[in-house]
Amino acid sequence: MNSVEKRAILGVGGIFALRMIGLFMIVPVFSVYGDNYAHATPFLIGLAVGVYGLGQAIFQIPMSLAADKFPRKPIIFLGLILFALGGMIAANATDIYEVIIGRALAGSGAVSAVLMALLADVTREEMRTKAMATMGLTIATSIMLAFAFGPLLVGSLGMSGLFWLTSGFAVLAMMLLFVVPTPLRVLKHNLDNKSIGQQLASVLKIGDLNRLHIGIFALHLTMTAIFVLLPHQLSEVLGLSVRQQGLVYLPLLFIGFAVAIPFIIVAEKKRKMRQVFLGAIGLMTAALALLALGSHVGVGIVLGLLLYFMGFNLLEATIPSWISKRAPVANKATAMGLNSSSQFFGAFVGGALGGILLTQPNLLAWGVLALIMGAALLLIFPIAQPPYLSSTTITLPKNINIQDWSRQMLAVDGVDELVVMAKEQVAYLKLDKTQLTDDSRQTLSHLVQSPLDI
Repeated sequence: MNSVEKRAILGVGGIFALRMIGLFMIVPVFSVYGDNYAHATPFLIGLAVGVYGLGQAIFQIPMSLAADKFPRKPIIFLGLILFALGGMIAANATDIYEVIIGRALAGSGAVSAVLMALLADVTREEMRTKAMATMGLTIATSIMLAFAFGPLLVGSLGMSGLFWLTSGFAVLAMMLLFVVPTPLRVLKHNLDNKSIGQQLASVLKIGDLNRLHIGIFALHLTMTAIFVLLPHQLSEVLGLSVRQQGLVYLPLLFIGFAVAIPFIIVAEKKRKMRQVFLGAIGLMTAALALLALGSHVGVGIVLGLLLYFMGFNLLEATIPSWISKRAPVANKATAMGLNSSSQFFGAFVGGALGGILLTQPNLLAWGVLALIMGAALLLIFPIAQPPYLSSTTITLPKNINIQDWSRQMLAVDGVDELVVMAKEQVAYLKLDKTQLTDDSRQTLSHLVQSPLDI
C-alpha cells in the first residue's frame, strides 16, 4: 500500500473502532443494569439495547445518498456530532425512556456507509480488497473488545460512565477524520441528473447486493439478541457476575478471530469468497442450534459461542470487501448505506426480540435465532462470486487544470472512474481492460505524460 492508503486505513479504521467500541460496550451489560432505570421492563430494556440500530437504519440511506452527491467528510462530521450528543443524553438519563431517546439520537449519526465509501475513494482497486477486509476485521475486533471490556468497566464506571465514554470516543473520532485524505471524485456516470428514486433503484435491482443485505441483517439480529440473553444465562449456569463474564468473552473472541483469519485470506487471495461466506453462515446456524440444545451446561455455552464468534468474524470481514467489488461505481455510498441500514435494522430487531425471548425457555429462545440464521442461509445461497477489477495509480502531471484534465481522462474508452487527491499529487484510475484499445492506451500515456503499463 502507498502512504495515502495507509493514512486512510489508519484514520477510517480508528473512527470505526471508536464508534463501535462506544456503541457495543453497552450491549452485554444493559440487560442486567437496565433494571436500575425507572419504568424499566424486559421489552424496554431490549428496546434500549437495539434502538440505536433503528436510528441507523432510518438515517443510513439518506446520508449515503447525500454522500454520493456531496463531499463525504462534512456528512461524517455531522454524524459524529449526533453520536456524541446521544451519548450525553443517555449518560444523564434517570429513566429507561431517556436512555432510549439518547440511544436513538446516537444511532441517527449513521455514517458507517459513508466512511466505507470514503475509504473506497482513496484506495486502488487492487488494494481495496485488503482495505475493506481490514475494515471488516477492525469492526469485528472492536465489537469483540467492546463485549469484553463493557462488563469489566461497568462495575467501576456504571452505565452513566460507559455512556460518557461513548461521547468521548466520538470527539476523538472527529479528530481522526483530519488524518484521512480528502479526495476529488470524478465519475463517468454522473449522478447529478438522477433522482433519489433512480439512484436507489439502480442499486436495489442487483440481487447479489440484496443477498448481502440479508446476511448482515441476520448477523446483527442474532448477535444483539445473543447479548441480551447471555448475561442471565452465564449467571445462572456458571454463576458468573457481569464483570466476570467479560473474562469469558475475551479469550473466546480472540480464539474465534485467530481461527477466522486463514479463511479470510483464502476468501480474498484464492477468490473463494462465496464458499467462505456461505460456510460462515452455516457455522453460525450450527452454533445457535448447539446453544439451543446445550445452553443448560457450561460447555454447551462456551463451544456455541466460540463457533458463533468464528462465523461472526468471517462475515464482518468479507461483507464490506464484497460490496466494494459489486456495487456500481457511482453508487458506492448508496449500496453501502443500504447494507449498513440492514445491519442496524437487524440490531434493532435483535434487541427487541431478545427482550421478548428473555422470558422464554432456553430451547425456544435459541431455537428461534437458529431458525432465523438458517433461513438467511437459504435465501443467500444463490449468490455468485464477486467481480475482480483493476486500477492504477498515477502522479498528477505538472501545471494542469485538474477539472479539464479529469474530463479528458474520463473521455478515454476503458476509464470508468477517476479519484484525484491534489494535495498528495496522485490520482487513481479505475479501468475496464476489456474496453481499452491501443489508441486509448496511447491517449492515456499522453495525458499522464509518461508510459502506462496497462
